[in-house]
Amino acid sequence: MPDFVDEVVLHLKAGDGGHGCTSIHREKFRPLGGPDGGDGGRGGSVVLEVSAGTSTLLEYHKRPHRAAPSGRPGQGSNRTGASGADLVLGVPDGTVVKTADGEILADLVGVGTRYVVARGGRGGLGNAALASRRRKAPGFALKGEPGARRDVVLELKTVADVGLVGFPNAGKSSLIAAMSAARPKIADYPFTTLVPNLGVAEAGGTDFVIADVPGLIPGASGGKGLGLRFLRHIERCSALAHILDCAASAPGRDPVSDFDALEAELAAYAEATGASLADRPRIAVLNKIDVPDGRELANFVQPLLEERGITALAISAATHEGLRELAFALAGLVEQARASAPARESAREVIRPAPLGDAGFAVERVGQNRFFVRGDKPRRWVRQTDFGNDEAVTYLADRLARLGVEEALAKAGAQAGDEVLIGDDNNAVVFDWDPDVRAGTKAAARRPASRRLPS
Repeated sequence: MPDFVDEVVLHLKAGDGGHGCTSIHREKFRPLGGPDGGDGGRGGSVVLEVSAGTSTLLEYHKRPHRAAPSGRPGQGSNRTGASGADLVLGVPDGTVVKTADGEILADLVGVGTRYVVARGGRGGLGNAALASRRRKAPGFALKGEPGARRDVVLELKTVADVGLVGFPNAGKSSLIAAMSAARPKIADYPFTTLVPNLGVAEAGGTDFVIADVPGLIPGASGGKGLGLRFLRHIERCSALAHILDCAASAPGRDPVSDFDALEAELAAYAEATGASLADRPRIAVLNKIDVPDGRELANFVQPLLEERGITALAISAATHEGLRELAFALAGLVEQARASAPARESAREVIRPAPLGDAGFAVERVGQNRFFVRGDKPRRWVRQTDFGNDEAVTYLADRLARLGVEEALAKAGAQAGDEVLIGDDNNAVVFDWDPDVRAGTKAAARRPASRRLPS
C-alpha cells in the first residue's frame, strides 16, 4: 500500500430524502381531524473541505466509495423526519476536483474552502402540506428524492512557494533538509525521492514553503522516470529553483546542459497540460561546491548562466555554505510574487435564475410515436410520485398540466395512444397520451421502462 497518493477516483452517493407521511388526525370527539402527515427529512450532501491536517489522498485510495446518510420519513402529528447529516470529506490544500472527462469542477485552495460535490435529495411532502381547498384530505404523500450519485477525480497539486527541480541525486532532498525541518530520505542512488516533500524556510522575516519533487530526467514530460507524475506539484509554485549538480561525472553532464534539459522538460510539460510555467522566476543553484573540482566548475558556469539573465548561486547543501544567501534570494522572489498576486476572493455560490419565459421543460420526439418530456421539474415530480396510488398519479397529472406539458405535447404533434416518457433516460416512466381525457382524471401510468431510449 503506498503512503502517498495524489490522484484518486471517488464514487459518491448523497443521501436520499425521506418519504412524506400519509396520516389523518385521530382524537376523541374529533372524527374529522384532518391530515397531519409530516414531511420527510432532506438527505445529507457530500461536501469536500480543505483540511489543515490532511496532506495526502491515501484515505480515499483505500476507501473510494462514500455515502451520506438519508433523511428520515415524516410521521403523524405533523412531525417532520430528521434530515441526514452532511458527509464532510477532508482533502489537502490544493486539491482539484474533476469529472472523469477532465472537466474541472472546483479548485480547492485555502483551509476551510468547501465544495458540495453531491447534493442530498429533498424530503417528500406529507399529506398535511398537500391539502388544499380542492383536496382537503389527501390520501397520499410525496416520496423523497434520491440523492445524487457522482464519480469524481481528485488530483492533488501541492501548494508551495518554491519548487525544487533537478536531476536525480542533484541534492534537492539534502537542500530542503538543510533549509527546513523536513527530513526526507537521502541516499546515494537515483530516485531516492519517490513522493513530494514540503519544508518551511525563513529568511528576513519571510516564511515560505519549499517543495522537493522527484528527480527529472530527459523525457520525463513523455512519461520517463517519475517526473511526469509529480510535475503537477510545481504548477502552483511562485518561483522555481533549478538544482544543478557540479559534481556529476556522467558523460554529457554539466550544469549548463542540465539547466537546458530541465527547461526543455518544463516547456514540454506546460505545452502538454496547458500549465503556465514560462512566467515563473527562476534561480539556478550550483550545488556540491564542497567536492573536488565542484567549486571550480561552479565559478566557470556562474557567469554563463548570468549572461542569460538567470541568477546563479553556488552552495553546498552538505556544509551549508551559501545557504543564507540562497534563502534571502528565494524569499525575495516569493515576496515579489505575493505582492503582485491579485487578492483572492472567498468562494461564493453562484445562483443563476431561469431565463425569463423559460417553460422549465422541453418536449422531444424520440420515435415515430414516442415523446420525451425533459426538464428538472417533470423529472423530480415523477421521482416523488407513488405510482401505486391513483390519487398520487392524478396529482402528478395536475402538476404537469399546470406546467404546460399537455399543451406542448399537442403542439409537438402527439396523437392519442402515443407514448410519453418522463424521467431518466434509462429508467423513464411511460404514459399513454390521450388528449381527450382531462388532466387530473387519468392514471394511465405504466411501470418504468427498463430499456434505453434510442438516440
